[in-house]
Amino acid sequence: MDGVRGLDDLDFQGKRVLVRSDLNAPLNYGGITDDTRIREALPTLRRLLGDGASVVLITHVGRPHGVEPQLSVWPIAQRLAKLLGSTVIVASGTSGPAVKAEAERLLPGQVLLLENIRYEPGETVNDPELASFLASLGDFYVNDAFGAAHRAHASTAGVAALLPSAAGLLLEKEVATIEAMLDNPMRPLVAIVGGSKVSDKIAVLERFLDVADRVLIGGAMVFPLLKASGHSVGGSLCADADADHATAALAKVAAGCHATLELPVDLVLGREFSAETEVQQLDGVDVPDGWMGLDIGPVTAATYAQAARDAGTVFWNGPMGAFELDPFAAGTRTVAEGVAESAGMTVIGGGDSAAAIAQFGLSDEVDWISTGGGAAMELIEGRKLPGVEALR
Repeated sequence: MDGVRGLDDLDFQGKRVLVRSDLNAPLNYGGITDDTRIREALPTLRRLLGDGASVVLITHVGRPHGVEPQLSVWPIAQRLAKLLGSTVIVASGTSGPAVKAEAERLLPGQVLLLENIRYEPGETVNDPELASFLASLGDFYVNDAFGAAHRAHASTAGVAALLPSAAGLLLEKEVATIEAMLDNPMRPLVAIVGGSKVSDKIAVLERFLDVADRVLIGGAMVFPLLKASGHSVGGSLCADADADHATAALAKVAAGCHATLELPVDLVLGREFSAETEVQQLDGVDVPDGWMGLDIGPVTAATYAQAARDAGTVFWNGPMGAFELDPFAAGTRTVAEGVAESAGMTVIGGGDSAAAIAQFGLSDEVDWISTGGGAAMELIEGRKLPGVEALR
């Protein structure tokens, strides 16, 4: 990354390094259901420990309101220790004299994991006092939390201004992968964009219309675009707030842009959002009253999958339908298989797409799965990420 120091630029021997990772693994009754983010943090931690550093590790877990014991870092510490093959000490809190003393007792090769940083009310408002305390725990600061890089928090932007700082290996790779995809992709570049709302992804959609060769739309965000094109959408999810965005996107296409914008030609409908609902396939896209579109149809899914197979670069973010409901999972599965079978560079933009690719057992068949859906989207939009800019 231009203007950002990496791990090779600092000497960590005998130093205490404050590392912001994103270890926000999903928890269910205190157990970790997916340790992907923990595994992705390992290369940076192993590198620092191998260089003779001790590590004070920071992460958030969920979005607690105050101290919520069910969102403690303890399960994460246990899984991290197993993966690292060494002890991970859990701090007594997130700040205060006891935590400071625990950090100062660390020996080279040891890891101290602070409690959930979002237990601190000052974290999300980038409180200077919290940032100053965190900075007092280390000699250097490394940000490896791409999933939080779009937040100007005390543990991302605030502390970076107070210590010699560098980007971790994961953060570097995330940014480099997305920037290369946008700036110098192997052609054709195919962007498959799904999800529920046009308004959530209008800036991403507009960016891909400028830089991609084909933009394929799935999920509920197709319905405002179909409605703006004159089609009936029945009871499908189609918020009024999305109408203007859909009209603007279609106007951009009509005025001329680099990519083609492709919408479904068939759909799978349900009476309601339920796995037990009545289902029908629709050869076309005009949804009758009393029905709602809950998946792209098989013809569309096959077309999108083939586009992925033929691509030089594929970016996929957002499911093609309600894949969590078995009757409406086929479109997302077919597209996932097409992405996995692509000979081109394949990038999954985190979030539900990462969950889908994992659900279908295809995670190992793609080149890159982003650990930060929101951060990835903002980077694609062309926005500056506070956590990255603070390292410049």
